[in-house]
Amino acid sequence: MTTGLIPGGQNPDPRPTGGLPQQRHEPVGQAALHVDNRSRSSVITARAAASFEPVGRSVATARSFVRDTLQGWGFADIVDDAVVLTSELVTNAVVHAGTSADVLCLRSDDGVRIEVADHYPEREIPLQGQAVNMGNLDREGGRGLQLCAALAGRWGVDYTPTQKQVWFQLDLPERPVGTRTAGPSLPADLLPLADGRVRVAVVQIDRTCAITSWNEDAEELFGYAAEQVLGKPLTDLAAWPHTPGTGTGIAEALQLSRWEGSYGIRAANGRVTSVYASHLRVRDTGGEPSTVCLLVRDHERAVLQTPLRGPASDTNTSVDGQSTDPFEVFIGSPAPDDLDGLLQRTVERARDMLDGDSAFLLLATDDETELEVRASTGLPSARQRFARVPVEAGPGRYGSARMPAVHDDLSAVPGAVPLLSGTGMRSVVTVPLKVEGRLTGSLGVAAEGPGRYSNEEALRLQFAADRIALAVESARLGELERLRRGSLSFLVEASDLLAGTLDRDQTLALMAQMTVPTLATWCAVYTIADQASDPYLSYVLHEDEELIDGIKSLLSKIQPPDPVPTPGARVWSAPGEAAHQAALRSSMRSLGLTGGQTHQLASGIGPTLATASAVGGETVVLPLVARNRVIGMLTLGKPSDEHFRQEILELAEDLSRRAALALDNARLYSERTAISQSLQRSLLPPELPQIDGVEVEVIYRAAGEGNEVGGDFYDVFPISDGAYGFAIGDVCGTGPNAAAVTGLARHALRLLAREGLSGPAVLERLNSAILDEGARSRFLTLLYGELWPQEDGSARLKVVCAGHPLPLRLRQDGTVEPAAEPQPLLGVMEDLELYEQTVTLDPGDVLLCVTDGVTERREGTRMLGDDGLADVLTTCTGLTAGAVAARIMRAVERFASDAPSDDMAILAMRVPGLHTD
Repeated sequence: MTTGLIPGGQNPDPRPTGGLPQQRHEPVGQAALHVDNRSRSSVITARAAASFEPVGRSVATARSFVRDTLQGWGFADIVDDAVVLTSELVTNAVVHAGTSADVLCLRSDDGVRIEVADHYPEREIPLQGQAVNMGNLDREGGRGLQLCAALAGRWGVDYTPTQKQVWFQLDLPERPVGTRTAGPSLPADLLPLADGRVRVAVVQIDRTCAITSWNEDAEELFGYAAEQVLGKPLTDLAAWPHTPGTGTGIAEALQLSRWEGSYGIRAANGRVTSVYASHLRVRDTGGEPSTVCLLVRDHERAVLQTPLRGPASDTNTSVDGQSTDPFEVFIGSPAPDDLDGLLQRTVERARDMLDGDSAFLLLATDDETELEVRASTGLPSARQRFARVPVEAGPGRYGSARMPAVHDDLSAVPGAVPLLSGTGMRSVVTVPLKVEGRLTGSLGVAAEGPGRYSNEEALRLQFAADRIALAVESARLGELERLRRGSLSFLVEASDLLAGTLDRDQTLALMAQMTVPTLATWCAVYTIADQASDPYLSYVLHEDEELIDGIKSLLSKIQPPDPVPTPGARVWSAPGEAAHQAALRSSMRSLGLTGGQTHQLASGIGPTLATASAVGGETVVLPLVARNRVIGMLTLGKPSDEHFRQEILELAEDLSRRAALALDNARLYSERTAISQSLQRSLLPPELPQIDGVEVEVIYRAAGEGNEVGGDFYDVFPISDGAYGFAIGDVCGTGPNAAAVTGLARHALRLLAREGLSGPAVLERLNSAILDEGARSRFLTLLYGELWPQEDGSARLKVVCAGHPLPLRLRQDGTVEPAAEPQPLLGVMEDLELYEQTVTLDPGDVLLCVTDGVTERREGTRMLGDDGLADVLTTCTGLTAGAVAARIMRAVERFASDAPSDDMAILAMRVPGLHTD
């Protein structure tokens, strides 16, 4: 892949000017009018280009390139749509068209334009006015243009004689500009409450998100001294909600010119402190940008929160008599442009309108059977967020969801509003949110005192709910659409990652890393070896690495979840219960209530409480089912009293199905690899024997990934007292089929030689055995010999060279000569007439035997050959047998830059004589 980035300037026209005139293939409709003119007139502020080879992995690389480019430009809002569209278009180019793909990203003041071009040389240019063929919806492929039409603001197709270029433009969502307001003078009893001195943490962040300034209030609020955090990224401390496809991440928020909202900071004690933050991006005199962050505790947000602009009275008519929008009257202006902001604004305005102590809003599921907590104020929102309650039936039902209801005293009807159980709220009024008669949610206001509300307050709240119901439903549908797009992009990348490895441990790590922190705060993967085995805890991951060991220890002490094959997520309460019990015991020991020595236990209190907080929330289990068998479980967890939203569980279920298949594929691959390696190792000879008076060294390399044995083989073995046999051979071909013949040859040689047969007789019987294999037989070249060390320090050899490269003899004076004559190879003719030749190795002589993988080593048109091998051998005078073999192998490897494509075997024997050289 080649890339280039050119910031600033006007966009040069990337299209060629010569050749046939370009024909533009644009969608029909208002969005397509004057597409090219508008895009050409926009000022291009940056561009990034990359080319991708026509291979499958280029699709994932192109997605990463577009994602990194847009995130670097600060366009996180449109990243998911751009990644999905680029994936489809690059797939069309590199997979279907089979050509390289050129991707060009252009940034302008109003959006981003991405162009994808292929180089298919024989593409037919469509006729002007020809109807657009969007493809068949039932087909698996060919949906790139359909996605462009559905997701892009503008798109088109350009043709030239050498390439087809599909482009699309994504417009940036408008972001409201912050405004300044002033509030009226208020009596002292109406001012916001604060706990003693209000501390405002001032933190400054550089362009890399690293902390450069940390004031005393920040040390007091979060427990970190300045020297502990300076230079570290703020993202390491921020507890930001991670939901695919929705919201803005902390890194993106720090790049905005101004941002205001809530998130959490992980304090030094391991707890998350909820803060309200105001970010302002500035630059110093040198032009270096940085972000100044002001942080207060969330309940003291009035210190920083920008007051809302809204009308002074609840009326639909402004001062000048012009009609105003009832929604704006209740929510205020500007209205939040995201669902969470809209819901939070709604509950705060509802609470203020009825002078309540708390308020809450729940949204209905698509089938209207459950309500999901989405926003609250004055309540422990972290404890209840995304919790679900039934609407009409079952325990803890929300019986008053479909019509307004007033409860004077909840202590008299416990459980009437499950959300308020244990909160101290006594009176409550709830009203439904409906759109076209369909229940979409429920809005409620509660107070700590009884009898606070009547039907009049219920009527006022219902009017407010009617004003915002349609806007809430529209924002909810928009959030679901963004979530689905983000989920699609997430699953595409997850599938690519899982398909890219067949290693079991790496697959387990990928499963965990894809879920944390995107889907859950922590996860654990259990695996099941077979149907008779119990689940085994194989991998644990938490977004805070310091908590991993504690969670692993906790899970190892409780029974694993049952391997139920039923699809879908099910709640597992055992980890939360065990965590709370462990925290309770630790707290009691720290107070000395168990009679033990508290100073010995105090060091373990912190980690235990931190583990309980991390695991104490909702935990769900999803089965990992592959090939109709449960092979494990994927466990996802949240911190204390947090819940999963249904969309996240559905996404996790899709991921678990893909992960299960990848994990099972890795298991099968590991098993088959282990079996193959075991069988291959059984074909290799045992350790070389020690021969008095003769040095023996062997180097063996099998071609092909994962092969330990190929078509080449060797053996050195004792025949009788003082006599040894040696062999080096080459079976036609490589891989397992050739290895099967090597096993036959090696074992037959040992058996026949020990029967006292001569060398020619041994090879003639081996030739018959190979021919008896029929269609499975293969040609075999073989050098076989027998060796007898002599008392005078020499060694006598008898060798038979059946079609094999001739052995070379190196004398002490540096001369090299063949030590045998060529004879017919084995496995071709039935009747062979072979003979053996006698060779005497004097002290200091070396006999080198190789297979043709050595002599036929190539680099382009050059080949090492017999002469090249002899030249290398002449430089080995005086070397040991091991040094000779190593020098030959090194020369072979350096002769060509490519990896060897053929098996290679080198057998070196040297007679050192009576004295050590």
